[in-house]
Amino acid sequence: MTALASLPELPLRHLRRGKVREVYEVDAERLLIVATDRVSAFDVVMREPVRHKGAVLTQLTAWWLRHLEPDVPHHMLAADADAIVEAVPALEAHRAIITGRAMLCRRTTVYPIECVVRGYLAGSAWKEYGEHGTLAGQPLPRGMVESERLDPPLFSPATKAESGHDENISIARMRETVGEAVAAGLERSARHVYARGRDLAAARGIIIADTKFEFGAAADGAVLLVDEVLTPDSSRFWPADRYAPGGPQPSFDKQPLRDYLDAERRAGRWSGDAPPPALPEEVVVATSERYLDAYRRLTGSDLPKGAPT
Repeated sequence: MTALASLPELPLRHLRRGKVREVYEVDAERLLIVATDRVSAFDVVMREPVRHKGAVLTQLTAWWLRHLEPDVPHHMLAADADAIVEAVPALEAHRAIITGRAMLCRRTTVYPIECVVRGYLAGSAWKEYGEHGTLAGQPLPRGMVESERLDPPLFSPATKAESGHDENISIARMRETVGEAVAAGLERSARHVYARGRDLAAARGIIIADTKFEFGAAADGAVLLVDEVLTPDSSRFWPADRYAPGGPQPSFDKQPLRDYLDAERRAGRWSGDAPPPALPEEVVVATSERYLDAYRRLTGSDLPKGAPT
């Protein structure tokens, strides 16, 4: 089976396209979310798909959601092709597309907030700290180094951006956006899920340096964990045995892709905007292997039988 980058032709109404996912309407209560193998870096979607990526994102999210039950309500109804087809018979003829990469979900109204939990000072948090000594405008202790552990972890919400970078915001602004009670509930839930994920990953030799969650309100008022959960796209995964604070860390994500694009920019061969440069096959393969490695280390198994290969 070849990698999936284009819009899958399914007998459902297509609702929206993200950088990676295609969202379809099943009915008023359910959605089908299909994770493609598209990959983005520096907010630009590459031409070349990364094989296995969509299946890793979907199946790793499903694995986490099963582990978080029953104390974390979530939107997943099924991520197994047989169960999806049983619930939506019209998809029987489209198993090749949905196997491994599709998730049947409860429909929610998603809160316009990225619930970011940071256990280590990295990424945009490190950049802000280096420039201002703050995170989302809040002062941090002086003298911290890149990748230093934050104890306790920091909750730093961000606005959801349809394109471009999300913007770190203060908790006060989050309260203004969704209300004080909702804001408190989202922070509490995000911290709980991060703590559960951090501890489980640590037992498998992986540091979850930071991550972001999304939540939505179902029709019955329940607040559900939605979208992807604790994946290499939504989180920063570091190998615990190579952790050394004081600089950037090796990671289980699309770092080979970022490194290549950085080199292209420094050489003046790419402006940093669309269109992206063509990717060498070895960069695509190395990126795919990073995603698969993260999946195997966390779950202890290969992708489910029948998932895209």
